[in-house]
Amino acid sequence: MFNLMKTAILMAAITALFMAIGSVLGGRLGLMLALVMALGMNFFSYWFSDKLVLKMYNAQEVDESSAPQFYGMVRELAQRARLPMPKVYLINEDAPNAFATGRNPEHAAVAATTGILRVLSERELRGVMAHELAHVRHRDILISTVSATMAGAISMLANFAMFFGGRNSEGRSTNPIVGILVMLLAPLAASLIQMAISRAREFEADRGGAEISGEPQALASALQKIERIAKGIPMEAAERHPETAQMMIVNPLSAGGLRGLFSTHPSTEERVEKLIAMAPAGR
Repeated sequence: MFNLMKTAILMAAITALFMAIGSVLGGRLGLMLALVMALGMNFFSYWFSDKLVLKMYNAQEVDESSAPQFYGMVRELAQRARLPMPKVYLINEDAPNAFATGRNPEHAAVAATTGILRVLSERELRGVMAHELAHVRHRDILISTVSATMAGAISMLANFAMFFGGRNSEGRSTNPIVGILVMLLAPLAASLIQMAISRAREFEADRGGAEISGEPQALASALQKIERIAKGIPMEAAERHPETAQMMIVNPLSAGGLRGLFSTHPSTEERVEKLIAMAPAGR
């Protein structure tokens, strides 16, 4: 219920951003058109955003015959978590990372890059996939998927404000500086909304993933290894669609500029500390 409330708050906040940008672009008419657009985007995001995100990453669905070890690992962890079996996808990317998506546990999917399968041990990979299944169990996959889709739409609409300028309530052109400010501040506001929602849920998914896999130290080791290796391997799909970065287990974006300042992920060091504290004494 709490995550459903957070989803509703997210959709309301994004809708308000759409309306504000629409007002700048076209006055009252722009505001009303933006409201209609936001409602349509909310509907689309709820039902189809998971498919859109998987398509962005060119994720390919696998099964027991095409990826027996990986698929079997996810199935075993889903059983431990008492979850329905999600769809399983692989992404042909060297950068190690993974994410979960879908609107609920009955319509969930987990995806991992081919790079993460190569660089992690079996124990570490189990920890990562257990983390993703914890997102499914906590029912926060809808929040992350909707926020990714809507943040991208906000950025697109803000670009219109830059290139086409704005209109006041009488339909007259406004100061072009207003359009520039909207272009800069609207995506930033969307990022702040994502950040506020995303950081807390990563800690909860780490905790849940450690419980599902039974090995918090393995997940801690995986997080350290992913961050270290990912720094030297750009994740091209994430760079093209930065609004989806908050879905990943570790931030896949370069840390320069505002991307580093407004990261949607808590620091890996803090996450590792919390996981190590969960490990039984003597292990």
